[in-house]
Amino acid sequence: MSLSSSEARWRDALEASMKDFLSAYPAGAADELYDPIHYLLSLGGKRIRPVLALAACEAEAGALDAAMPAAMAVELFHNFTLMHDDIMDEAPLRRGRPTVHTKWSENAAILSGDVMYTLALTALEGTPAEALADVLRMFNVTSKEVCEGQQSDMAFETRDNVTVDEYVNMIRLKTSVLLAAAAAMGARSAGASPERVEAWYRYGVNVGLAFQIQDDFLDTFGESGATGKQVGGDILSDKKTLLWLTTEANEEGRKALAPWVGVHPASGSDQGEAKITAVRAAMVAAGADAEAQRRMAQHVDEAVSALRTLNLSPETSGWFEGLAQHVISRSH
Repeated sequence: MSLSSSEARWRDALEASMKDFLSAYPAGAADELYDPIHYLLSLGGKRIRPVLALAACEAEAGALDAAMPAAMAVELFHNFTLMHDDIMDEAPLRRGRPTVHTKWSENAAILSGDVMYTLALTALEGTPAEALADVLRMFNVTSKEVCEGQQSDMAFETRDNVTVDEYVNMIRLKTSVLLAAAAAMGARSAGASPERVEAWYRYGVNVGLAFQIQDDFLDTFGESGATGKQVGGDILSDKKTLLWLTTEANEEGRKALAPWVGVHPASGSDQGEAKITAVRAAMVAAGADAEAQRRMAQHVDEAVSALRTLNLSPETSGWFEGLAQHVISRSH
C-alpha cells in the first residue's frame, strides 16, 4: 500500500474515531457548549498534527489504534487553542467562516474551549497502558508551553526590543512543540524507545518552526481566498514576526515602519489597507521575505536530518520528507 493511500486511510480513521468519540457530546445537547465544538471541527483544517501522530506510530510498526487517542487529543487541543486565540486576536473569520465568538459569544467560546481541552484529556485515556504515563507527560508539558508561547506572542505586540531569537523561541512554544509532541506521542504509543521518540520530536519541532514562519508569511503575503483568514492582520497589530523584525533591523526598513508603529486601524478601512501596503513594501525592500524563505529551508533540512537517524524505509522516509517540504510550499 502506498503512503498516499495510507494518508487517506489515516484521515478517514481519524474522522471516524472523532465522530464516534464526540457522539457522547451531541450538538443540541447544550446549545452553547457542544454546538461550537462541532461547528469548529466541521470547518475542516489540515489535520496535520493528528495525521503526523498516526504516521509516526505506523512508521514505528505500531497499530493505528494505539496512537488514535493521541491523535484525537492533539486535534482537540489544537482546536481549543484556535477557539481561544480567535477571541484574543478579535478575529472575525476562521477558515473562511465566522469565528465561534462571532457566531455565538465570547463567553460561549471561552467555555466551549475549556470543554475541548477536557475532551482532549479524556481522549488520551485510551492510550496503551505501557505508554500512557509518557504520553500524558508530553501532552501536559506541551499544553503549558503552548500557553507560554501565546502569552509571549501577545506581549511582543507592545515591546519595541524583541529579538529574532526571542521570536524563534516564541514560535517554537506556540506552534512547533505541538507538532513535535504529536510525532513523539504517536511513536511512543507504538512502543518506540526514548532515543527514537527524541528523534521524532526533533523532526516535529523543525517542521513546526518552518510551518509557523510560513503561516506568518501567508498572513502578510497570502491571499484571503486561499487562507480563509484576513490577510495583513499581523501587520495591523504590529505583531513581531520574523518579517517585521528583519525589516526593523534594516535602517531603511525601520524608517519605513516608524510612521505605522502604534497605528492600529480597523481591518478593511482605507487606513488599514494603506498600512498593509506600506509595510509589505518595506518588508520586501529589506529582504525580509527572502530571509523568511531561507530560514524555512534551513528548518526543513534540520527536520530531514533528524528523520534520517531513524533509518526508515525509503518510501516511509520520503513521505515524511515530503510533508516537511509541503509545509513551506502551501498556500493556506
